[in-house]
Amino acid sequence: MASIDLLSMHKLFLSNHIKPGGTVIDFTMGNGHDTAWLAEAVGENGHVYAFDIQPDAVAHTRRRLENADLIDRCTLILDSHENVCKYVSAPICAGVFNLGYLPGGDRTKTTQRASTAAAVNAALSLLEADGIILVAVYPGHTEGTLEGKMLDEMLSGLDRRIFSVSKLRIINSPTSPFFFAIEKH
Repeated sequence: MASIDLLSMHKLFLSNHIKPGGTVIDFTMGNGHDTAWLAEAVGENGHVYAFDIQPDAVAHTRRRLENADLIDRCTLILDSHENVCKYVSAPICAGVFNLGYLPGGDRTKTTQRASTAAAVNAALSLLEADGIILVAVYPGHTEGTLEGKMLDEMLSGLDRRIFSVSKLRIINSPTSPFFFAIEKH
Protein backbone atom coordinates (compact mmCIF):
# COMPACT_ATOMS: atom_id res chain seq x y z
CA MET A 1 0.00 0.00 0.00
CA ALA A 2 1.48 3.35 -1.05
CA SER A 3 1.33 6.33 1.26
CA ILE A 4 2.81 9.78 1.51
CA ASP A 5 6.41 9.79 2.74
CA LEU A 6 6.62 12.70 5.16
CA LEU A 7 10.40 13.08 4.90
CA SER A 8 10.37 13.12 1.10
CA MET A 9 7.67 15.77 1.14
CA HIS A 10 9.72 17.81 3.64
CA LYS A 11 12.73 17.79 1.33
CA LEU A 12 10.62 18.72 -1.68
CA PHE A 13 9.20 21.77 0.10
CA LEU A 14 12.58 22.76 1.55
CA SER A 15 14.51 22.44 -1.71
CA ASN A 16 12.40 25.22 -3.23
CA HIS A 17 13.54 27.66 -0.54
CA ILE A 18 17.06 26.74 0.59
CA LYS A 19 19.74 28.79 -1.11
CA PRO A 20 23.39 27.78 -1.39
CA GLY A 21 25.17 29.93 1.18
CA GLY A 22 21.97 30.35 3.20
CA THR A 23 21.43 30.04 6.92
CA VAL A 24 19.02 27.36 8.15
CA ILE A 25 17.98 25.93 11.51
CA ASP A 26 17.20 22.40 12.58
CA PHE A 27 15.14 23.13 15.67
CA THR A 28 15.05 19.48 16.79
CA MET A 29 18.28 17.77 15.68
CA GLY A 30 17.43 14.28 16.96
CA ASN A 31 19.88 11.85 15.37
CA GLY A 32 21.10 14.41 12.83
CA HIS A 33 19.48 13.21 9.61
CA ASP A 34 17.85 16.57 8.85
CA THR A 35 20.92 18.45 10.06
CA ALA A 36 23.14 16.55 7.60
CA TRP A 37 20.68 17.00 4.73
CA LEU A 38 20.41 20.73 5.46
CA ALA A 39 24.24 21.04 5.60
CA GLU A 40 24.46 19.47 2.14
CA ALA A 41 21.69 21.74 0.84
CA VAL A 42 23.28 25.03 1.97
CA GLY A 43 26.66 24.07 0.55
CA GLU A 44 30.15 25.04 1.66
CA ASN A 45 29.27 28.69 2.28
CA GLY A 46 26.01 28.08 4.14
CA HIS A 47 25.43 27.38 7.80
CA VAL A 48 23.16 25.15 9.87
CA TYR A 49 22.28 25.76 13.51
CA ALA A 50 20.86 22.68 15.21
CA PHE A 51 19.20 22.45 18.64
CA ASP A 52 18.35 19.67 21.03
CA ILE A 53 18.03 19.35 24.79
CA GLN A 54 19.48 15.85 24.95
CA PRO A 55 23.26 15.25 25.01
CA ASP A 56 22.77 11.97 23.12
CA ALA A 57 21.18 13.85 20.22
CA VAL A 58 24.12 16.22 20.01
CA ALA A 59 26.62 13.33 20.17
CA HIS A 60 24.81 11.30 17.47
CA THR A 61 24.52 14.34 15.22
CA ARG A 62 28.16 15.32 15.70
CA ARG A 63 29.30 11.82 14.68
CA ARG A 64 27.03 11.83 11.62
CA LEU A 65 28.31 15.24 10.51
CA GLU A 66 31.97 14.37 11.13
CA ASN A 67 31.62 11.13 9.15
CA ALA A 68 30.08 13.08 6.25
CA ASP A 69 32.69 15.88 6.51
CA LEU A 70 29.93 18.45 7.15
CA ILE A 71 30.66 19.52 10.73
CA ASP A 72 32.35 22.78 9.68
CA ARG A 73 29.02 24.05 8.29
CA CYS A 74 27.15 23.42 11.52
CA THR A 75 26.77 24.78 15.03
CA LEU A 76 25.30 22.18 17.40
CA ILE A 77 23.57 23.66 20.44
CA LEU A 78 22.59 21.77 23.58
CA ASP A 79 19.62 23.94 24.54
CA SER A 80 15.90 24.24 23.98
CA HIS A 81 14.77 25.45 20.60
CA GLU A 82 12.79 28.16 22.38
CA ASN A 83 16.14 29.89 23.08
CA VAL A 84 17.08 30.16 19.41
CA CYS A 85 17.37 33.96 19.46
CA LYS A 86 20.18 33.72 22.04
CA TYR A 87 22.27 32.02 19.35
CA VAL A 88 20.95 33.13 15.96
CA SER A 89 20.28 36.64 14.73
CA ALA A 90 20.88 36.20 10.99
CA PRO A 91 17.86 35.84 8.73
CA ILE A 92 17.12 32.23 7.81
CA CYS A 93 15.85 30.80 4.54
CA ALA A 94 14.52 27.62 6.20
CA GLY A 95 13.78 25.97 9.51
CA VAL A 96 12.77 22.42 10.35
CA PHE A 97 10.96 21.00 13.39
CA ASN A 98 10.36 17.29 13.96
CA LEU A 99 8.35 17.32 17.14
CA GLY A 100 8.03 14.45 19.56
CA TYR A 101 10.81 12.36 21.06
CA LEU A 102 14.32 11.33 20.06
CA PRO A 103 14.06 8.24 17.81
CA GLY A 104 15.60 5.37 19.75
CA GLY A 105 15.71 7.50 22.90
CA ASP A 106 13.64 8.11 26.00
CA ARG A 107 10.02 8.41 24.87
CA THR A 108 9.08 10.30 28.03
CA LYS A 109 11.18 13.28 26.89
CA THR A 110 9.12 14.98 24.22
CA THR A 111 8.81 18.45 22.84
CA GLN A 112 6.28 20.52 24.77
CA ARG A 113 3.63 23.00 23.63
CA ALA A 114 5.03 26.04 25.46
CA SER A 115 8.59 25.70 24.17
CA THR A 116 7.39 24.71 20.70
CA ALA A 117 5.13 27.78 20.47
CA ALA A 118 7.99 30.05 21.56
CA ALA A 119 10.38 28.40 19.08
CA VAL A 120 7.96 28.63 16.16
CA ASN A 121 7.32 32.31 16.91
CA ALA A 122 11.08 32.91 17.05
CA ALA A 123 11.52 31.04 13.76
CA LEU A 124 8.91 33.24 12.12
CA SER A 125 10.70 36.36 13.34
CA LEU A 126 13.98 35.14 11.81
CA LEU A 127 12.46 33.98 8.51
CA GLU A 128 13.45 35.99 5.44
CA ALA A 129 11.17 36.65 2.46
CA ASP A 130 10.70 33.51 0.33
CA GLY A 131 11.74 31.38 3.33
CA ILE A 132 9.98 28.36 4.80
CA ILE A 133 9.44 26.74 8.19
CA LEU A 134 8.35 23.09 8.27
CA VAL A 135 6.86 21.62 11.43
CA ALA A 136 6.30 17.86 11.55
CA VAL A 137 3.79 16.79 14.19
CA TYR A 138 3.49 13.27 15.59
CA PRO A 139 0.01 12.84 17.11
CA GLY A 140 0.58 9.21 18.13
CA HIS A 141 1.11 10.34 21.74
CA THR A 142 -0.80 12.76 23.98
CA GLU A 143 1.60 15.72 23.87
CA GLY A 144 1.94 15.33 20.09
CA THR A 145 -1.83 15.57 19.67
CA LEU A 146 -1.94 18.66 21.89
CA GLU A 147 1.01 20.27 20.05
CA GLY A 148 -0.76 19.73 16.74
CA LYS A 149 -3.95 21.38 17.99
CA MET A 150 -2.01 24.29 19.47
CA LEU A 151 -0.09 24.86 16.24
CA ASP A 152 -3.24 24.63 14.15
CA GLU A 153 -4.81 27.43 16.19
CA MET A 154 -1.63 29.52 16.35
CA LEU A 155 -0.73 29.26 12.67
CA SER A 156 -4.27 29.82 11.40
CA GLY A 157 -4.06 33.29 12.97
CA LEU A 158 -1.01 34.41 10.97
CA ASP A 159 -1.51 37.33 8.57
CA ARG A 160 -2.04 35.79 5.13
CA ARG A 161 -0.51 38.87 3.49
CA ILE A 162 2.81 37.91 5.09
CA PHE A 163 2.63 34.11 5.47
CA SER A 164 1.04 31.23 3.59
CA VAL A 165 0.39 28.27 5.87
CA SER A 166 -0.35 24.82 4.50
CA LYS A 167 -1.07 21.59 6.32
CA LEU A 168 -0.38 18.19 4.81
CA ARG A 169 -2.25 15.41 6.58
CA ILE A 170 -3.65 11.99 5.76
CA ILE A 171 -7.19 12.65 6.95
CA ASN A 172 -8.32 9.04 7.28
CA SER A 173 -5.36 8.18 9.55
CA PRO A 174 -5.62 10.53 12.53
CA THR A 175 -2.52 9.24 14.35
CA SER A 176 -0.22 9.48 11.30
CA PRO A 177 2.38 12.26 11.30
CA PHE A 178 1.53 15.45 9.44
CA PHE A 179 3.23 18.75 8.85
CA PHE A 180 2.71 22.45 8.52
CA ALA A 181 4.57 24.47 5.86
CA ILE A 182 4.82 28.17 6.65
CA GLU A 183 6.10 30.24 3.72
CA LYS A 184 6.89 33.94 3.98
CA HIS A 185 6.02 36.21 1.05
